[in-house]
Amino acid sequence: MTTRPSHPRLVALWAAVALLSWGSAYPIVRVVMHEIGPVPLAALRYALAAVLSVGWLLYERAPLPRARDIPRFVACGGIGISLYNVLFNTGELSVSAGASSLLISSSPLMAAIIAVAVMGERLTAWGWVGSLISFAGVITIAGGEPGGLSFGSGTTLILGAALCSALYTTLQKRLIPTYGAMATTAYVLIVGGIILLPWLPQALGRVPHMSMAGIASVAQLAILPAFVGYAAWTWVVGQMGVARAAGLLYLLPPVTLLESFALVHEVPELRTLLGGVVVMLGVFLANTLGRAPVERMPPGGE
Repeated sequence: MTTRPSHPRLVALWAAVALLSWGSAYPIVRVVMHEIGPVPLAALRYALAAVLSVGWLLYERAPLPRARDIPRFVACGGIGISLYNVLFNTGELSVSAGASSLLISSSPLMAAIIAVAVMGERLTAWGWVGSLISFAGVITIAGGEPGGLSFGSGTTLILGAALCSALYTTLQKRLIPTYGAMATTAYVLIVGGIILLPWLPQALGRVPHMSMAGIASVAQLAILPAFVGYAAWTWVVGQMGVARAAGLLYLLPPVTLLESFALVHEVPELRTLLGGVVVMLGVFLANTLGRAPVERMPPGGE
């Protein structure tokens, strides 16, 4: 049952913290990758996030995962953190931050289709219409990016990251009722950091050659989008409920576009904006008229 937020201004504040921190990840990742590389960046970022998560779990004295749940935690960390960030970071070498955020916004629709294919859920006619509209938007955005939808292009890598986010959303649903959203996220961040450990020595070898701004950017990515953003969002969901809070995530692409302009002076092309509007329209139709509301989790993981 959804409860009325007891502190509306505080809810708005923490929702803004979550959206601003997640939105900042898109342009910052795109900039700092050129100093450290996409996979080493993911390794260093989530090694730091894992350390923060361990500290939080110890402070809260959170229970350890049960043996039967460990494979699911490994799958969540491997898909939702490690593979997601490798695909996303590599894709952003050629795809703009704004276009990336708009492509990632198709993730909830992918989660809905996965639920239809695997969990026996159903899409109405509006759901399939929304799917086709979103696909048209993806094609529109891809047409303005290098390589389009060809195999291995930046666009297909970003869409692969969106699929990872959708799979993660599906996989983690069974963990949250048992461990809570924050503990689940903390364990997933730790698993993701462990899987990326083979690239950590390469990342640490690059640190002495990075600028202070680059080092600060990596720390920001580990602390704000990966840790603080999730903590803030967890509190917001607890106050508003999943269904009502999910609507706020439609603000993430516009926030990302504004932050990309403010931080790196990135101006999206008209084609990208048009495609983004079409993608989000399709997702909105599918998630409101097409089926029961889908729990939306942002990237990145972020």
